[in-house]
Amino acid sequence: MQLKTFTYQSSKIFYRTIGAGKPVVLLHGFAEDGDVWINQIEFLQQHCYLIIPDLPGSGQSELINDMSIEGMSEMIKALLDFELGFPLQGAEGVLIGHSMGGYISLALAQKYPEMISSLALVHSSAFADSEEKKANRLKSIEFVKKNGAFEFLKAVITDLFSEAWAADNQEIIDTQIEKSKDFSDEAIVAYYQAMINRPDRTSVLKNFGKPILFIIGRHDKAVPFEQSMQQCYMPGQSHIHILRNTAHMGMFEETDKLNKAILQFINSSL
Repeated sequence: MQLKTFTYQSSKIFYRTIGAGKPVVLLHGFAEDGDVWINQIEFLQQHCYLIIPDLPGSGQSELINDMSIEGMSEMIKALLDFELGFPLQGAEGVLIGHSMGGYISLALAQKYPEMISSLALVHSSAFADSEEKKANRLKSIEFVKKNGAFEFLKAVITDLFSEAWAADNQEIIDTQIEKSKDFSDEAIVAYYQAMINRPDRTSVLKNFGKPILFIIGRHDKAVPFEQSMQQCYMPGQSHIHILRNTAHMGMFEETDKLNKAILQFINSSL
């Protein structure tokens, strides 16, 4: 694996590359970094060219001036320009986004559809936040400002996993909690503000015109199952995979099933 950086608007952005062939971009979610894809990297590196960034404010990447969903999608566009040399015929990438990474993927697909051959939303949604969800996020922002990012994250990370899986895999959850110590209050607040302010992008699902994969956790509390099912019939070319023993973290909870679903989708998009 190659560890790389590039500079975006005076900020250092860290990313990893490995493999060869079709470009596949893995975008992590809220309070994660690119290492959250470790099980997918190990599996997919033999099949494609993986690009795995740390989003601004996560891992080894610095915050950028515009931390909105749209601002972060522009950073990803710049990264792809830098790494792949767009525009190149046939170099369009498969974009795979987990949770907040899915929001960023949708923003990129909306503005630069020519850069993407297919799109996968892993435990993510094209719907805007409901008023209730916005209110809960605002409460979380106030908690972070008062108590700090780590006190907040260690209380919520466990809830991203199904209870049954968590009971048998506490060491993996503990690792995710330990990694969350690296997040600044500023980054966590910026992510929540970005998610609150993002618009409804169901029109992207309807108008993208290329294959879209939905990975859905049956027990997901962050992106409820019913909401996921409402959106997955919108695209003209929709691939749907339900992880029946998973909440929000299928990368760990049902690794093999998620890996096979992603690889099948990548191969069908070639």
